[in-house]
Amino acid sequence: MGTVREATFEVCRRVGMTTIFANPGSTEIPLLVGLPDDLRFVLGLHEGSVVGMATGWAIARGEPALVNLHTTAGLGNAVSALATARVNRAPMVVLVGQQDRRHLALEPFLAGRLDGLAGDYPVWRDAPVRPQDVPGAVGRAWQEAVTGRGPALVTVPVDDWLADFGPDELVTAPARLLRAAEPDPEQVGELAGLLAGARSPALVVGAGADSPRAWAALVTLAERLGCPVWQEAFGARAGFPQDHPHFAGHLPAGRSGLRAALAGHDVVVTVGAPVFRQYQYEPGALSDPDTRLALVTDNPDEAHRAPVELAVLAPPAQVCELLAGHLADRPDSGPPRVCRPVPAGPVEPAEPAEPLRAGQVAAALAERLPRDVVLVEECPSHRDDLLTGVPARSPGGFVSAAMGGLGFALPAAIGLRMADPGRPVVAVVGDGSALYQIQALWSAAHYRVGVLFVVLANGRYAIMDRLASGHGGTVATGGTVATGPWPGFGEVSLTGLSLALGCPARRVATPAELATALDELTAGLTARTEPAVLEVAVDP
Repeated sequence: MGTVREATFEVCRRVGMTTIFANPGSTEIPLLVGLPDDLRFVLGLHEGSVVGMATGWAIARGEPALVNLHTTAGLGNAVSALATARVNRAPMVVLVGQQDRRHLALEPFLAGRLDGLAGDYPVWRDAPVRPQDVPGAVGRAWQEAVTGRGPALVTVPVDDWLADFGPDELVTAPARLLRAAEPDPEQVGELAGLLAGARSPALVVGAGADSPRAWAALVTLAERLGCPVWQEAFGARAGFPQDHPHFAGHLPAGRSGLRAALAGHDVVVTVGAPVFRQYQYEPGALSDPDTRLALVTDNPDEAHRAPVELAVLAPPAQVCELLAGHLADRPDSGPPRVCRPVPAGPVEPAEPAEPLRAGQVAAALAERLPRDVVLVEECPSHRDDLLTGVPARSPGGFVSAAMGGLGFALPAAIGLRMADPGRPVVAVVGDGSALYQIQALWSAAHYRVGVLFVVLANGRYAIMDRLASGHGGTVATGGTVATGPWPGFGEVSLTGLSLALGCPARRVATPAELATALDELTAGLTARTEPAVLEVAVDP
């Protein structure tokens, strides 16, 4: 005779979930006290950091992370991060604490109205009817997280963990679930026919194509077709080597820009991305009327809402391999003429009296970062500078928040490095973004996670200033926002906050200081066992 807790741990061991990301509360005491030696506990000081670290872990490992949240307060604090995990397609199992079953009907202190609190962002959720159903629910949550590529929630009352789990109880989840991974050749043949008849094809790629196998297949396909390859706008991952001659750049996020970028292409096939990711609304069609659109994705949501002629719901890498096998080299299959954007800021050093620009920081990073670096981005004001200045050159080499909410990059970078400590990780973050989950730096310092955090500090929400200006307002040259009620926050010291959380940090403001700091901090980046924050003062 064992306990529900022991049976649940056995399920976790069986599927490889032996690291628990958590910010604990009283409803988790029976679960966590006396944790077995083979289970690792990782503390985050805020639930957004907890889920953010788990998101990075899940992305790096390609399997569900295990998260524990404390009833209403914990789940409520984590909802935005869970939404990001869902859109970033990061699988995780989330255990949510609840008050004791024996007096839940009286709504005692800490009782949570948890059903629906996270909205539709969980791919699955369950509140087991009996304590003995908890291990099976956790096993099923792992399967649901893998299939749905997102967070699966299980609510567990505090008294369930020490309840008896007898020999006749069932763990109602399969020990192994085999998933069909090969696409239908006949369906791929139809897509191949569409491309074979194209006069001027183009490819659009996204986060769903970010794997070594997909990159290799897409390179072969692009070279065989002799076509340009665009990266989706606001992509969470890179779907193609961005230093390849066929890479055309990042698609615009507005309909007029999309039409212009794809003009002249009679067939556009999107692989591992929605058709098409947009930002602010613009009227008009997504593409020219004569352009035929097709989609390859393993994400049912992307497939079901796509305004395309043909959608193939299957693993992108395998589909692209079969496609390349169907197609012969085109007579003119050399590198296409592509017009990539250039960095917004000059790459040559600024004059000593001039403030640094984000483009210069990106150029300095590009000179020093190893090819296999994982670049984690969350700098809305300077994203274009970073994307054009530091191209993704290896699978898994770029990670960003597909949801758009702030607070992702700091904890996600920590989780990525913890899951794959042999790969260097650099997070480039705006100061406004960093403040959303600055607490994550404590976890990086405490667990000695060797991430380099580069904070582009402009002392304001510069992207909001630009949006306000675009809506008829003006931004005064003296640094004061003429429209929009939000003030700047230049008095905030990211270096000071980092040091207070135990994370080494320094601030630089000149080209010489930047070069010296990056030379030191990027040397031995792969072997780093201590995090570091480099706060870079930049012109907004």
